[in-house]
Amino acid sequence: MKSVQPLKTNTEIDAMREGGKILAGIMDGIKNYADVGMSELEVADWVEREIKNSGAVATYKTPEVNFPAVICISANEEIVHSIPTDYRFETGDVVSFDLVITYKGMKVDSAFTMVIGENPKGASKHLLNYTERSLYAGIDAIKGPTRTGDISHAIEAVLNEGGLGVIRDLVGHGIGHKMQQPPELPNYGRKGSGVLLVPGDTVAIEPMATLGGESIVTESDGWTISTRDSSLAAHFEHTVLVTEDGVEILTRL
Repeated sequence: MKSVQPLKTNTEIDAMREGGKILAGIMDGIKNYADVGMSELEVADWVEREIKNSGAVATYKTPEVNFPAVICISANEEIVHSIPTDYRFETGDVVSFDLVITYKGMKVDSAFTMVIGENPKGASKHLLNYTERSLYAGIDAIKGPTRTGDISHAIEAVLNEGGLGVIRDLVGHGIGHKMQQPPELPNYGRKGSGVLLVPGDTVAIEPMATLGGESIVTESDGWTISTRDSSLAAHFEHTVLVTEDGVEILTRL
């Protein structure tokens, strides 16, 4: 079976495992660090220090991406790619954190959404629960060699069950030597369709969903993507490795 991705050596896959653990540790730290009254920029500064101390590189700030910050921090109706600002978090804000690092030349990518200052409740809890469930449904669909449509279908089924808006214009992607490489992984699809993922392939699975519609808008900064109807959005993501008979999540502790 031939991959659509450049082949990776065992050393490169091990580097992604190591980088994934580093990234997972930083993301876990954000959950404890971000709090009411803290600004997005303060969180971004903390993340930048953690990346440097780990021996990794902030991929977003490399020439490959040229993003203005080391991390995307997207609040409430913002879905992805939001540049950290001096906005200070308020209790109940729904905030997504999306981070890519490079370690020993290899990239890994992860994202999660949390509610600031309190446990999720009501509509926010529903949004976060179903979006995160859809991520793991997509991961669980990988049983060794797997069509991308099988993953997409599994994600869409959970989001539809939750009555959420499925963001169709933004997709997951291959990752490894570059931050984004083939194949694309939509969050909707048909079983048995799409590209065949084979053992050794690494992909970033990242469902994005809303409490409203699926239409999106790019803000005036040229980066931030928000819901057109200003409804709340959530985003969860892991980088995974396709194995001979299953899948390995690289970006968790």
